[in-house]
Amino acid sequence: MTVRTRFAPSPTGNVHIGNIRAAIYNWLYARHEGGQFLLRIEDTDRERSTPEAVQAVLNSMNWLGLNFDETPVYQSTQLAAHLAAAEKLLAGGQAYKLDKGGAGKGECIMFKMPGTDMAFHDEIKGDLRKAAKDLPDFVIVRSNGTPVFHLGNVVDDIDMNITHIIRGDDHVENTFRHVAIFQALGAPIPKYAHLPMIVNAQGKPYSKRDGDAYVGEFREKGYLPEALFNYLVLLGWSPGDDREVLVRDELIRLFDFSRVQSSPAQMDMRKLQWMNGEYMKVLPSTLRSEQCRAVLQTRGLWHDGISADYFDQVLNVMGERIRLFTDVADQAGYFFTDNYPYDEKSVQKRLKKEGASESLAAIREAFAGLEVFTAESTDKALHAVAEQKGIHPGELVHPVRVAVSGTAAGPSLFPMLEVLGKNRVLARIDQTLKQFFA
Repeated sequence: MTVRTRFAPSPTGNVHIGNIRAAIYNWLYARHEGGQFLLRIEDTDRERSTPEAVQAVLNSMNWLGLNFDETPVYQSTQLAAHLAAAEKLLAGGQAYKLDKGGAGKGECIMFKMPGTDMAFHDEIKGDLRKAAKDLPDFVIVRSNGTPVFHLGNVVDDIDMNITHIIRGDDHVENTFRHVAIFQALGAPIPKYAHLPMIVNAQGKPYSKRDGDAYVGEFREKGYLPEALFNYLVLLGWSPGDDREVLVRDELIRLFDFSRVQSSPAQMDMRKLQWMNGEYMKVLPSTLRSEQCRAVLQTRGLWHDGISADYFDQVLNVMGERIRLFTDVADQAGYFFTDNYPYDEKSVQKRLKKEGASESLAAIREAFAGLEVFTAESTDKALHAVAEQKGIHPGELVHPVRVAVSGTAAGPSLFPMLEVLGKNRVLARIDQTLKQFFA
């Protein structure tokens, strides 16, 4: 048997990470088994499934490298097949017509459940069973003649010869109904695997309220597709050892259902950022520079006066602090503009301390006298001022950092000062003294 999996999104404009993780697992399993991975666009909701929404799905898949093997199936083109299946069920006594509203508004078609307990084996959750009394008949064609999700989903899976259905565990209840429809239509029942839900720190379904939740947002924030792919695979599956950063070929080789957990998987943005940083480390330097420059251009921080040498120095001094392309603007914007904001907490804690203005003035004088402005020379100059004042050097490091960058966080101070250069450092200390102490 050739394994055939599918991703069957209902386009709404944004692609949730839970949905794309299902696509990734389907893709990985198909590749692991040497089978086919297919795409079906369930676009019967014509108001929401706009061309733009469909394109968002395709863009997300393309960005993450989720290539499919056959021409995508659009469910809206399958109406005739869905209705033909409904007629077959009516003819066989497995469905019946009912004026559900009882007001003469038209008859819908109801699927007749077999009236016995239902069971199926889940590749992740094991054997699942539901009592007959908890499985009532249900609508498969509305009174307006349109098929509902349950019928269209099963008929399309039959037509596409799907062998494995891998989807979120919010579909478990639907699966009992779907198994009954497969049986009634005399079709082979695919194997099912229901994935654990992605949750927030409180154990509730992860949503936009908890932070970035859509693929497009992660792309805009500067995440690398390989890092997001790797992280989402581990959000519910593990390789069986302590490894976390795995190349795609290795993920394909190792992936199977035996290591997919059945309990909810918690979204951890800090771990995702760490993982992105690991992928940034091995990114070709030219690509890293191009992407960081693109962010600066978008933010209005890039100008023609920035030399390639200066830009490389900034990226080098920031080092592993740049875990996202957007970090170059969010954490290092002060390297590219003198009109940088001051963090209020840093100002209150580091500049508003007693003696801070005098210390800054003394440091400014010491720096001005340096013939060579390097990390080593500025370090020595600051320590000399600290010794002269009888204070710990840290009491000078922090106000100088806030003065020249606007924030108390950042790379090591003295390499940062060398990159900024003497004239810029002196001008920024002057500006700080004028703004806060004049």
